Amino acid sequence: MRTYTLSLFSILVFITSCGKAQKAETVEEVEQNTSKEVTKQDIAKIKYTDYILDENVEKLLVNSGEYVQVRDIVENLKKGDLSFFETSKENAKELFKNLRQTMPTELNTESVLARVLVLETKFKKLESLSNLSTTSKEELIKTIKEFFVAFSNLNLQMNKKVEFDNRDIEKP
Repeated sequence: MRTYTLSLFSILVFITSCGKAQKAETVEEVEQNTSKEVTKQDIAKIKYTDYILDENVEKLLVNSGEYVQVRDIVENLKKGDLSFFETSKENAKELFKNLRQTMPTELNTESVLARVLVLETKFKKLESLSNLSTTSKEELIKTIKEFFVAFSNLNLQMNKKVEFDNRDIEKP
């Protein structure tokens, strides 16, 4: 009887000690995952094709303060600064509405406006994920990359539009 009690007690101690070891590992994993602070080094690791504006497109966008604001947001994101997304959502809504309305007539085409809409969608997704406390760092970096790609595609489309308009095709 004494052996039976001793073996039962040993099994009970073994089971409870295993549970504590698993809980300790879980706590360590949670502490590692809570660091969702995105740094400049994390942003620098993102691989995508970044298109810059052509001189002719820049001349057209000189009076477009909204485009400059979006470009500043992208530049701040490249530095790891997500503070813009903590401000009110009305600023962002007005920003993209005004960007579509103040687009120069040379660039005011369906293809460019579609890229602006995609950029706005990616912006809203990034804004919502950056304000959530449950967002992982990897998910946030992936969304930042999508926003960068959308901005780059907007620049590419505007460059293509101006380049296409500047072509002189001689007709025989």
